[in-house]
Amino acid sequence: MPKTFITIGTFDGVHRGHKKLFTLLKYEAKKIGFSPLALVFQIPPKNILTNNLEQSVLVDLKQKKELLKDIKTVYLDFNKIKNLTADEFFDILVKKYNMGAIIVGKDFAFGKNRQGNISFLREKCKQNNIIFEVIDFEEDASSKISSSRLRSALKAGEISALNKMLGRNFALEGKVIYGQQLGRKIGFPTANLDISKEQILPRGVFAVLVYLNSKKYKGICNIGLRPTVEINGLPSVEIFIFNFNKDIYGQILRAEFIQKIRPEKRFNGLGELTEQINKDCRAAQKILSEF
Repeated sequence: MPKTFITIGTFDGVHRGHKKLFTLLKYEAKKIGFSPLALVFQIPPKNILTNNLEQSVLVDLKQKKELLKDIKTVYLDFNKIKNLTADEFFDILVKKYNMGAIIVGKDFAFGKNRQGNISFLREKCKQNNIIFEVIDFEEDASSKISSSRLRSALKAGEISALNKMLGRNFALEGKVIYGQQLGRKIGFPTANLDISKEQILPRGVFAVLVYLNSKKYKGICNIGLRPTVEINGLPSVEIFIFNFNKDIYGQILRAEFIQKIRPEKRFNGLGELTEQINKDCRAAQKILSEF
């Protein structure tokens, strides 16, 4: 079994900093004849029903696996390893995964109470003749790119800044399910998406690019509690596709977010709601004209 060149983390969002790390990992591993390997922590949200930005994920597991498909990955159940000491976890890396080299970010730490910091890891690697590398943060004009910054941008509806940090468009993907079909009654039939409950959901109305069966469309996405027509505790994800009128129930739809149009709002009846949707569509068409 060849030695592995390992990196470890949650990699939530799989943003530009993560991509930089994976690129360097594969390059360095090839240079010395090791096998690159990403160990990915799976940390379940503490309370998925609250949709708390600090407890949910930027990309669900399905999206993460797709984004990491070009590198060998092993997904670790965080609950099974969270009480291991730094020494115990390091021994697993060496004995189970045959670690011969490791590369991590400057703020990396592992083991119970984050005992395994950079200083610990450097010394343990030296004792075991293991190559150890630390990569600088990926930064933009503001500061380092991090999952916490991504969450803040998403919460604020700063989609352009979010997409730049990700290095791609933020996206939601899910199966089209039956809703109340109210949109159809007012002339705006929407596709309701079944989104993973661990996924962070922004709130408001957005201009989106829609992908269905390898074809690209344009539309608007509304995410919220639908305050005009109902009151419940969970947000819905509804997409109106421009110039489209097909039965797509049960199919997988992907929406890439380009710009926020407005926040969620309660209207005085369906007439006012319909008027606003028309305005939203015109705004989205203008935003998406260059795509």
